[in-house]
Amino acid sequence: MNQHRAPDARTGTPVESIRSPFDGSEVGQMPVAGEMQVEAAIRQAEKTFQTMRRLPRFVRADILERAAEIIRGRREEFATLIAQEAGKPLYDARGEVSRAVFNLRNAAAEARSFSGAEIPLDVDGGVFEYQSARSDGGALDLAQADLEQLAGLRRRLGLARRYPIGPILAIAPFNFPLNLVVHKVAPAIAVGNSVVIKPAPQTPLTSLKLVEALEEAGLPKGAVSVIHCPVALAETMVKDERFAMVTFTGSAKVGWHIKSIAGRKKVALELGGNGAVIVGADADLGFAAARCVRGGVVYGGQYCIGVQRIMVQRAVYDAFKAKLLERIAACKVGNPLQEGMDVGPVIDSKSADRIESWIKAAREGGARVIAGGERQGNVITPTILEGTKPDMLVEREEIFGPVMTLSPIDSIEEGVRRANDSRYGLQGGLFTNDLRAALRALEEWDVGGLMINDVPIYRIDNMPFGGWKESGFGREGTRFAMEEMTDIKFLVVNYN
Repeated sequence: MNQHRAPDARTGTPVESIRSPFDGSEVGQMPVAGEMQVEAAIRQAEKTFQTMRRLPRFVRADILERAAEIIRGRREEFATLIAQEAGKPLYDARGEVSRAVFNLRNAAAEARSFSGAEIPLDVDGGVFEYQSARSDGGALDLAQADLEQLAGLRRRLGLARRYPIGPILAIAPFNFPLNLVVHKVAPAIAVGNSVVIKPAPQTPLTSLKLVEALEEAGLPKGAVSVIHCPVALAETMVKDERFAMVTFTGSAKVGWHIKSIAGRKKVALELGGNGAVIVGADADLGFAAARCVRGGVVYGGQYCIGVQRIMVQRAVYDAFKAKLLERIAACKVGNPLQEGMDVGPVIDSKSADRIESWIKAAREGGARVIAGGERQGNVITPTILEGTKPDMLVEREEIFGPVMTLSPIDSIEEGVRRANDSRYGLQGGLFTNDLRAALRALEEWDVGGLMINDVPIYRIDNMPFGGWKESGFGREGTRFAMEEMTDIKFLVVNYN
């Protein structure tokens, strides 16, 4: 947990000690913003937006490319910080840095090519006749118009151009303290917006380090800033009409609350899930088991698209279960700063308490723990539950821990129905070589992304990413986020 706030001896500004979720050691100190600092950040964002919106495409793109190169050169530095303040194993922390570098480079490429479109205005004769006029201003009669007259009247050009909308408030989670911030910041820079980042309280230091890299790359100072503040001040920012948009990644409860208080501004929500995987009888069981374990334990299961519910056709259930248990037993659990670890701690003791209580509730309801279920400090061992019911917390809600449920099904169609019987709809996985079953699943399963012969954690950062139902709305993924962060001005030129 983060230490009690104390004022900085030199400046008098309150600071908070950011501590490792694994052993409680201090990672660094973070200034705590008050009302004055929040107001200053918003005003600075308004001011720098006027600069950002006027920057040529190549300037914005070059800044993003240089930032990518700076972070790539400091990969170990960033990865170590992520491992320290988020408790993420080094292998996954390095992977996050690589994804952030790609994200920045992709945003640079998109910045150079992102544009609007020409809209044809002469596609319907009746509307053309009604909306056009003769050279003297009188009504047009198509039956009396000759080719020369028609050729002149069609000389109207319709251009839909996209423009940046203004300062953006980016509220980020702890589980990807670099890349999920970049998911919001890079598209905003690419189109010419300014950003105020409100990072997760547990992981603000990585955001600070990202802003340092961006400013070193040439980003105007203050165009992106970090505000580490209490919840009440964060809510004040959400309500502030000087922000043109709030983009939030986190829990469904907090996300929908943000939408309810955000007022007229744009809102994009990337919320939780309880990721389901269906394993068909024709699947490659070894590969499916390996990917399910990876998808269920990566970063201690603290992944909105992590594997939580696994449903397997009865004909291969026992064989798959054996392979799954073999894979789960091979996971290395412990200090995230040690090389080769698969699973480190969850983010804090409160989260560990909750996960532990959900496992206990499932046991008391008749479920069996067939692997894991143990706890040491904030580390939960990778856990598999069998005999769970759809109304149990471990099935119904997002556990956000290294816990998976395993259930038999009679058919892929049954699996799709059960997977879809959820208030969440972020991503799903289906292992099968039956193309018809795969395409039918896409029709029936209301998720933002369906992975065939892979698990829900598969995500390349230029993909459109977002959820259905209570998993949110709006899309991330560079170009798709750029569209969310811009709006259209439409131009019609009559050049007859």
